[in-house]
Amino acid sequence: MKTEKIKMRAGWLIDGTGAPARRNVIIKIENGIIQSLSDAEFYNVDQNGITDFSAFTIIPGLIDSHVHLCMSGAHDQKIRQKQLKSTFADAEHVISAHLRQLFLSGVVAVRDGGDYGAYALRYKKKQQDKKNSIVEMKTAGQAWHNHGRYGKFMGRAPSEGKTLAEEILYMDKSIDHVKIINSGLNSLKEFGKETLPQFNLNDLKNTVNAASSLGLKVMAHANGRLPVKIAIEAGCASIEHGFFMGEKNLALMAEKKITWVPTACTMKAYAEHLSKDRIHQDSIEAAILKKILEDQLRQLAMAKALGVTVAVGTDSGSPGVHHGSSIIEELKLFMQAGFSLEETLKASVLNGAKLLGLNKTGPIIKGNKALFIVVDGSPGGLPESLNKIKAVYTSQGCSRRKAGHLEISKS
Repeated sequence: MKTEKIKMRAGWLIDGTGAPARRNVIIKIENGIIQSLSDAEFYNVDQNGITDFSAFTIIPGLIDSHVHLCMSGAHDQKIRQKQLKSTFADAEHVISAHLRQLFLSGVVAVRDGGDYGAYALRYKKKQQDKKNSIVEMKTAGQAWHNHGRYGKFMGRAPSEGKTLAEEILYMDKSIDHVKIINSGLNSLKEFGKETLPQFNLNDLKNTVNAASSLGLKVMAHANGRLPVKIAIEAGCASIEHGFFMGEKNLALMAEKKITWVPTACTMKAYAEHLSKDRIHQDSIEAAILKKILEDQLRQLAMAKALGVTVAVGTDSGSPGVHHGSSIIEELKLFMQAGFSLEETLKASVLNGAKLLGLNKTGPIIKGNKALFIVVDGSPGGLPESLNKIKAVYTSQGCSRRKAGHLEISKS
């Protein structure tokens, strides 16, 4: 087998560990694995053959820890209903398009939160057979909700006479994690209104134990103090959304090392849609959405202070939350809440990789896979410069921007 060696010079490098940006770094790669990172001024090996990105910033490939690949960000209810009733053949085209959109925004791995037909899981199996996926997928198959409660479009309820834990033990063993919905949606009529938990503590504990026996983590959709508290005490690996969960729950998450995926951009996207609609321009809903977003950013700042592990997830596929571009908005919101650029990228890259259980994927460090993004200019242009990526390096090669778009092609 021929050894493939690549050397490149980064004008700036942010490695995704939370460490400060470095200036003028030489990256050596062999067969897709990072071999070394050296300061260019001390690099005394022959400079020939080095790809020069000295006017650019290199960052790791991004990880979106919460997506719904079967759904688009369209507000049009006809489109959304069609997607909810689609066949796998139709869903396959939708998922492919969404993965391409994610890749073009620098996303190299995603965690899918489930769909009613388990189509994302089926798509992943098919692509694994072909060994032809441009974005690494971790999938839940179908999410679980309780009878008569929110979440039917993402999955199903336990069968009559069976507990949730029993259902988990007999699920498709090719899933990567278990998704449980333990609350409802946020009210757009009453700020801070909380819904009752969908499952009690005993149910969730048994379910987490069942999942653990299969080597699977549980991601819990939960908003409000009690639904989140139950999910934390049950031992779920992550809290998804977590609106209105409060400081006590955040402190408990820090203590138990449970990851939070805040998906703040969902509220921002929906509020912006309402503000464009003249009918709703001064509506109660628009005002409440703005207030919900402000409260979520306050909680995010509190999480930083308390030492909660946070990961970047967008909930893309929700109304107004588009695959790929929404991660840029979520990164901006992290920074608006007080996270530095390096801390924000760590939340996406290092924390996301750990949450998804990715091996050798994540930060730009020796021994990891060479998965990274090249963007114009200095780090000061981020995350906005992700809108126009120069190149993406993956195990399939380098995709470079040509004629105004990023061409996905093997090197």
